[in-house]
Amino acid sequence: MSATKKVGGLAGVSAGSTSLCTVGKEGAGLTYCGYDIYDLADNAGFEEVAYLLMHGKLPTQKELSAYVAKIKSLRALPDQLKSVLEMTPANSHPMDVLRTAVSVLGNLEPEGNFSNQVATADRLLAVLPSMLLYWHRFHTDGVRIDVETDDDSIAGHFLHMLHDKKPSELHRKCLDTTLILYAEHEFNASTFTARVITGTLSDMHSAITGAIGALRGPLHGGANEAAMELIQRFKTPEEATAGVLGMLERKEKIMGFGHRVYTVSDPRNSVNKRMSKTLAKEAGDMTLYDVSEAVEKVMWDEKKLFANADFFAASVYHFMGIPTYLFTPIFVCSRITGWTAHVMEQRANNKLIRPAADYIGPSLQKFVPIAKRS
Repeated sequence: MSATKKVGGLAGVSAGSTSLCTVGKEGAGLTYCGYDIYDLADNAGFEEVAYLLMHGKLPTQKELSAYVAKIKSLRALPDQLKSVLEMTPANSHPMDVLRTAVSVLGNLEPEGNFSNQVATADRLLAVLPSMLLYWHRFHTDGVRIDVETDDDSIAGHFLHMLHDKKPSELHRKCLDTTLILYAEHEFNASTFTARVITGTLSDMHSAITGAIGALRGPLHGGANEAAMELIQRFKTPEEATAGVLGMLERKEKIMGFGHRVYTVSDPRNSVNKRMSKTLAKEAGDMTLYDVSEAVEKVMWDEKKLFANADFFAASVYHFMGIPTYLFTPIFVCSRITGWTAHVMEQRANNKLIRPAADYIGPSLQKFVPIAKRS
């Protein structure tokens, strides 16, 4: 690990190397294992991308079929975990639910020897949607759902559990595409958290629990939820324009714009924006899309801030009937691929991650007995 300059939040500091992802380099906005995100979003399914991140190459048809069948076979929840999910309060934040559920699973199905890491990663990919939707449906609808649907794709499985029916191909494909877009993003806060934990030779469940905790914070995850709350305030584009101008004048924080790494645009945004427009047309109501466009224009005109991946993802999820409070947990169901791939990469050439700090406290002092302290 090396640091060439002192800067808050480690911005611009290289903290290691990875073969998994580039962000804003090589003439492409975002790549996974050398593949442009647009190429993957247009031509691949999420399971292909998950395999790519896990194994460093795209699968053959035979490999993909076996992988899909394997993930599909790993969706069941242990009875003890179902009990924990049922006991978890209905008003819990769903990110806290996933954090707890992954930790409990680590007790019920410990990784043990690191030679089991691929199997552990596959299990987590398969079971995260089951954890989330079992808890959601139990506390929202009072039902114990079957988490082993016959859907081949994770996106179809998620929407089937949520709505008690197979989704349309448009909805399945749109969710599948967002999972691809969120799958990996280099050394972001949650991924770096996972690598720091992994660097101590801890288990994968601990690393993923820590990553979920990092993603829970509103400066990392949650921008799509905040974006949804914002655009739902306005009934027309004109109202949105006036409202956001007022927010800027009052110096209020507007989530879903700008990015720590990208400087001109977020390459994922154009894909989400296109899907949002398609889904709005299908719904026969362009209000949310038009309001979103109005907000996007104000933020660019006034602050030169571009919409990031989270902003139009909000309306994409809303059009598919996904409750707003489940938006960030969907991020987890996708990013588990990147996280577990980084855990395995860290282990392959592990060093304890222990940076230095610049001390800014008082100079050396002599201890004063309590009786003499004023």
